[in-house]
Amino acid sequence: MSKRPHFRFIINPKSGPSSKVDVAARIKLHLDHEKFDHDIVYTDYAGHAPELARQAAEQGCEVVVAVGGDGTMNEVAQGLLHTETALGIIPRGSGNGLARHLQVPLTVDAAIRYLNHGHRSKIDSGIINGRPFFTTAGIGFDAYISSVFAGSKKRGLRTYVELILKEVRNYRHLPVKAVINGKTIETELFVMAFANAAQYGNNAYIAPMADIRDGMLDVCLVRKLDMFKALQLSYAMLANRPASADSAEYFKTEGVTVQTDHEMMHHADGEYLGKAKEFEVRMVPQSLHVVAR
Repeated sequence: MSKRPHFRFIINPKSGPSSKVDVAARIKLHLDHEKFDHDIVYTDYAGHAPELARQAAEQGCEVVVAVGGDGTMNEVAQGLLHTETALGIIPRGSGNGLARHLQVPLTVDAAIRYLNHGHRSKIDSGIINGRPFFTTAGIGFDAYISSVFAGSKKRGLRTYVELILKEVRNYRHLPVKAVINGKTIETELFVMAFANAAQYGNNAYIAPMADIRDGMLDVCLVRKLDMFKALQLSYAMLANRPASADSAEYFKTEGVTVQTDHEMMHHADGEYLGKAKEFEVRMVPQSLHVVAR
């Protein structure tokens, strides 16, 4: 590596809206080349980005920039955990939850120029059953929707909302036993969301009080849900405020364990991870450097 700080851009060529932007050309135009050197690499398959990010950190890159959606961001961040290399973000997904929480600009040109300012800070990360997450993880309905959304040819907020409205009526609530702050809760579960950041993405706030730097996990527990409560919860999420007590319950904790007799779906940063009967979720404070205030 040269003496100037080196940025490596990891681009997921499959991310982004239908109107493609030549990101490499925009980097050449807007990155401050007097201050920084850079190179660009592309992911070839799912799970490639963590390897590329780890290699960049080992080579002494100052910043590794994830160019893609929340899935790409998650993979790049995994490779940078507990290193001195910072995560930068050029959001190209449908939700962009971490970029929104960190107030990173959502357009390509502005996000590149934001990198030039060199703001650095540290954020927490979470782990669900060994898999890191940086915005939210969850079990129940949101994981189910993640699995359906992953198989959909259409992307974006409209598709996501349409899937929710279509599937919510038929979703089967399952009994769980959760331990939060030493208290055991046994209930039939609609969703349990584990939030490091405040929102899923698209400005849908599942945990408005979440602080990505406080070392604590914000848990949103939604028990059995009828259509009226679902509408209440949806309005609260879009209004960036806590839902009413009869729709959702909120907890701050360092970790949660959940057990169920029936396999339940789970996700991390919107990526469907499969099914399990036991879940362990915990925080890892101040574990990732980011380019953000």
